[in-house]
Amino acid sequence: MKRSRKRKLKKKKAIRKSLFLFFCIIFTLVTVKTISFSLKKLNTNHAISNEEKKLPTVKETSNNDNNPVNATPVDKAKVADKATAVDKTIVVKNTEVLLSAVGDCTIGTDSKFGYANSLPAMALKPNNDFSYYFKNVYNIFSQDDVTIANLETTFTESNDKEEKQFNFKAPSEYAKSLTLGSIEGVNLSNNHIYDYKEKGFTDTKLALAKEKIKYFGEGSKWITKIKEQPFGFLGYRGWSTDQSFLNKLKQDILELKKTNSIIVINFHWGNENQYYPIAAQKQLAHFAIDNGADIILGHHPHVIQGIEQYKNRIIAYSLGNFCFGGNSNPKDKTTFIFQSNLKFTNNNLTSIGVRVIPCSISSVAYTNDYCPTPLHGGAKINLLSSLNELSQKSGFKISDEFFYINVNNN
Repeated sequence: MKRSRKRKLKKKKAIRKSLFLFFCIIFTLVTVKTISFSLKKLNTNHAISNEEKKLPTVKETSNNDNNPVNATPVDKAKVADKATAVDKTIVVKNTEVLLSAVGDCTIGTDSKFGYANSLPAMALKPNNDFSYYFKNVYNIFSQDDVTIANLETTFTESNDKEEKQFNFKAPSEYAKSLTLGSIEGVNLSNNHIYDYKEKGFTDTKLALAKEKIKYFGEGSKWITKIKEQPFGFLGYRGWSTDQSFLNKLKQDILELKKTNSIIVINFHWGNENQYYPIAAQKQLAHFAIDNGADIILGHHPHVIQGIEQYKNRIIAYSLGNFCFGGNSNPKDKTTFIFQSNLKFTNNNLTSIGVRVIPCSISSVAYTNDYCPTPLHGGAKINLLSSLNELSQKSGFKISDEFFYINVNNN
């Protein structure tokens, strides 16, 4: 019994010792972990403190000094580098606008002419319609950005006409020929727009508006944007160089310059059948450019005249006839399409490209069939040669390839 009790006592003591040893081990581990964690935290705080000491302190400015004391010095070289990097990211926007222009489009006839061979009669012939007149140049006009022409007729049914040698008109539906020919705008300032008095003039504008054809001249301006570039179109009968007209011209130009517009001016001027401009044409053209115009386009002589470069701008003194119902068989049928390709960088004009497309006012040589047609071969070469001979002040060789004039806007 006693031995049994002694064994039990020994066993209990052994268990107690084991439990005590176990708790001691646990306590030791916990203590070590705690101390280790504390040391790590202390080291971290110490490191942060050191980093903060390394940073300069910006103090409040004093009343006598607007500059921060002990501020971090600015590395101007790095700032400049960053500015340069920003500049390099600026997007350069390049835009091109292609303008086509033609001369006298007398889409009509005089009542004294025989109707069978007249311009209006051509649209009524078998297999023809209002698209007939510009069908041979449609591919050119439809591929540009804007096409303009001198409209030297009236679209009216009125019979109340002015007393003069020739009075031109066609029914109002003939305005469709312009739309079908891809012509977007027309000049109205010429010596035939009032052939049927104020009634004919008003009817013409209504017919154009119905076909959504823009017009300018005789008090109207066409101000528009083409590929986001502002353009202004003006038209005048340029018979006079008196001061009142020059003042009006200058004021119209200055108003458009305020909108940063490219200014295109049509002048109806000069003497009929003369291949060289008279002094008044040159004076008006130079005056307009001196005051801010960019492109000058002339008509009325019924023949072509030369092209001039003036102060990095361009003058075409006479575009000649084009779709011309005023003569069933004129001796000189040569004409051309004037084209200007205007280049812009960030909405600023940088260069003006100029070329001509030689044409005849007729698709056949023996008569006028009122269907302007591009020339080819020898006829094309001859026209370009004649035009260069007339263009002694162009400053470049005129051809059917673009020549670019660098524009100085300073």
